[in-house]
Amino acid sequence: MELLAPAGNTENFLAAMEAGADAVYVGAPAINARNLARDLSLEEILAMVQFCHERDKKIYLAANSLVREQDLPQAIETLAILEAMGTDGLIVQDLGLVRLIREYFPSIPLHASTLLSANNSQSLNGFKEMGFERVVLARELTLKEIQVLCQKSSIEIEVFVHGAMCFSYSGLCLFSSFLGGKSGLRGKCVQPCRRHYSWSPSKGRNASSKTQTKTGKGQYLFSMNDLSALETVPDLLAAGVDSLKIEGRLRSAHYVSHIVQAYRLVMDASANSFPEALKEAEQLSDRAMGRKTSSGYFFSPQPVAAISPQFSGNMGDYLGRLGVPKKYEKSLYARLTLKKELAAGDRLRLHAEPSGERLAFTVKELRHENNNVTEAAAGNKVQLLVPDWEFYATSKHISVYRVDVKRKSAAGGAALLPKKRDCEELLGAMVRQTRDRVREVLNHASPSLEETEIPDISKSWNIRGSKRKKQFPEKRVKNPIDLWLRINSAKTLFMGMEFFPDRFLLPITKSNLSQTGQLKRYLGKRVRDLTWCLPPILFEGGLDTLQKQIQLLIRSGFRSFQIGHVTQVEFFKKERVYLSADYTLNLLNSQAVKMIEEGGMEAAQLSIESDRRILIELIARFRKHHNELKLGLSVYGAPALFTARMDPDHFRYNKILNSPKQEQFILLKKENVTATVPVRPFSLLPYLHELKTIGLDYAVVDLSNLQEGKKELEELADRLAGTGKYFKLPTFNYLGTLE
Repeated sequence: MELLAPAGNTENFLAAMEAGADAVYVGAPAINARNLARDLSLEEILAMVQFCHERDKKIYLAANSLVREQDLPQAIETLAILEAMGTDGLIVQDLGLVRLIREYFPSIPLHASTLLSANNSQSLNGFKEMGFERVVLARELTLKEIQVLCQKSSIEIEVFVHGAMCFSYSGLCLFSSFLGGKSGLRGKCVQPCRRHYSWSPSKGRNASSKTQTKTGKGQYLFSMNDLSALETVPDLLAAGVDSLKIEGRLRSAHYVSHIVQAYRLVMDASANSFPEALKEAEQLSDRAMGRKTSSGYFFSPQPVAAISPQFSGNMGDYLGRLGVPKKYEKSLYARLTLKKELAAGDRLRLHAEPSGERLAFTVKELRHENNNVTEAAAGNKVQLLVPDWEFYATSKHISVYRVDVKRKSAAGGAALLPKKRDCEELLGAMVRQTRDRVREVLNHASPSLEETEIPDISKSWNIRGSKRKKQFPEKRVKNPIDLWLRINSAKTLFMGMEFFPDRFLLPITKSNLSQTGQLKRYLGKRVRDLTWCLPPILFEGGLDTLQKQIQLLIRSGFRSFQIGHVTQVEFFKKERVYLSADYTLNLLNSQAVKMIEEGGMEAAQLSIESDRRILIELIARFRKHHNELKLGLSVYGAPALFTARMDPDHFRYNKILNSPKQEQFILLKKENVTATVPVRPFSLLPYLHELKTIGLDYAVVDLSNLQEGKKELEELADRLAGTGKYFKLPTFNYLGTLE
């Protein structure tokens, strides 16, 4: 079994190697999901590759970011160099990258990122058929579920055993993107799960604005404790797991060294020596300056200790509360009574309560009893030189955490790496060697667009801008593109509509399945316009049930289905059905769309995170050679910003939740997941004509996380017709920029 360590920089790489890692993973420049850190240069990566291969170690590259259409050329150039380097594996989320690698760079071993949400044996087998050699399992699996998957699949399995936990399923978190275009799926997450939230006294969406301004006591409702699986290592080994993975490409060398040593101890221990090794490993882990830890989901699908809502979930050693900073000779100093020792050169993080804003800095000046000192002991009252920060004045208090210790010189270890000049020369040769190949791939996969191929959206018009008088018939106005209506319950369909969707989308639930007979009678010949939607998350225990439900629907005459996960095509291999893809497949570039088309889809929703530029370039490039696949986009709804397995006791469902910036959300308990949705939906309904000009074939109006009463349907009809007086709704990323 392999011990796999993170390496966000050269120092961490050497620390991991020295501590006993069998392999490391580093971020591929510009296409990895930790883009808040400085990317390693290609020269640095090449030096690491050579270092590992000379010592029988392995190095994997994390290329696990979604790739925007305009980023395809850079991605292709990077893939060509990584193939020439001979890396041991590429960890991938984006289906466009998967297609590029299979088609043009087949010697690169493919690893499925945890962002691809592998939760069951069907997904493992599906990824193997797609060409993957290894799958990084979802973090939400229990030990028993992992054991079953190891028995049922022959693909290599990698499991996260230590480090940060996301509240939402990886690959389904839209929170950071929805708040400001900073996509967590592209490594830009601003960690809204770490913020302080408070419950509103109002009952729900229909509460008055007056009551909504008052907030109750807040907590860190979604802030997960770190994962620690030291005690489960023997069980994971017995299950047949191939690789144990430590999270932390943004962590310090101190952290990496201590955690790698800890897992090396328990992995190498015999059955008799394991208890003593575990005790020593836990001591090493405690000194690593991580967050409070729990065993995650390993022992329960609803782990009680995974969230401590009364604590902020900050990483590092808590040193105390910062005093009010005061200016002295143009510099700011603040008092701090130390809970633990501190030295000049240590790295600190300030945490503003209750907003959750953070600021990190290195201690450059430390004073004790009016003297400059290089270190101070626990209990000392010191003065710190602190940087300017706008949140000093607006916060209730500032907590101080040490996140790294003063760094020692890494010159000795760095000397073991190949010389920088040699790597630069070798990399230059690789660039020259791959230049013609890159040009060829670019011509096929990302050809330049002529001016005539870019749609002129300035000529499109929108309903909201028209000045027609309000008339009842306008509610029945013909939509410029096909309208697909997604609802949560079949009962909504029976209420009648004042507008005419071209297709209905309905989730496969027990309640809806009980209505199939009535649905057929109600829809008549339009039964072909009803699409049954598969969930994006499906655990092993639900596979057989869903398979039987699908077969029952097909025998009942239903032939249209929408998949929520790329491997769910396996359900329909022997069936003649109309298949479409949900936005949860995260299609953000034309190569990803092409892969979906080649997989048998007849329609596909593009990424719900897309901005206008992405849509224009993606559709224009895809349409150069492909016209049969119908392309759609979610244009209205309250998407699940967090989709989680957790259902903790401190949650209050259907009650308004306020962020520190007074953004409002509601927690919903769905059939298999917990969803956190915005109170206000987003809407692109005023831009339907523009979207048609861009080249979309259909627009999805999603009411599944909203109330579906008569009043809501009437408002939707008015918004579609451009009539009625309603408040303006946000547009997600469409008018902004997806970062």
